[in-house]
Amino acid sequence: MTELKFDENGLIPAIVQDYYSKAVLTLAYMNVESLAISIAEKRTCFYSRSRKELWRKGETSGNIQHVVSIYADCDGDALVVEVIKDGPACHTGAETCFGAPVFVSDEVRRFSLGSLFELLAERNKIRPHGSYTTYLFEKGLDKILKKIGEESTEVIIGAKNSREELVYEISDLIYHLMVLMVNQGIEIRDIVDELASRHVIDKKEKQTDFGNPAESGNIS
Repeated sequence: MTELKFDENGLIPAIVQDYYSKAVLTLAYMNVESLAISIAEKRTCFYSRSRKELWRKGETSGNIQHVVSIYADCDGDALVVEVIKDGPACHTGAETCFGAPVFVSDEVRRFSLGSLFELLAERNKIRPHGSYTTYLFEKGLDKILKKIGEESTEVIIGAKNSREELVYEISDLIYHLMVLMVNQGIEIRDIVDELASRHVIDKKEKQTDFGNPAESGNIS
């Protein structure tokens, strides 16, 4: 912390990022005290420039941000804070404070697995007529599982044929797996946490490996 560069008001900008989706949630400011609190309590604490006081995110709303990591930039005058959030980041109720587009390039299509998952979850709630996703949710678990079985077979066939076909079939499989996740109430964070629990670092060799608990037992 002694190497960080706080401005003339004793503040440093903190960019808050969702640990799972990597979406930028908000830009706030910290001073030495609020940064120390954030580290000690593992939840974000900022300094309000308007109220001239410390404030813990979620203190009144309940939308706490649990700190996963804090990194400084190369100059030591800005922070990126990765968090797992309990609710919306913005005081308006939006998931992120950065929801108002100023410019979006027509040449680059914005997409992420997180945004696809959110769309599927929304489809499950609204069930718009004519949607294939709606059809799967209305048919239920057995239909979804049948499709996953079919797509898994097509992935195997695609791997034998061409890279292009394999990419296409893997995309189909991932889509149907995400439909199953929504159907069963599984979040992306559940999968990320499970994969993280299997990620093993060999302290002697300084190498990483990936363990399967069913095969290797305790991999911690």
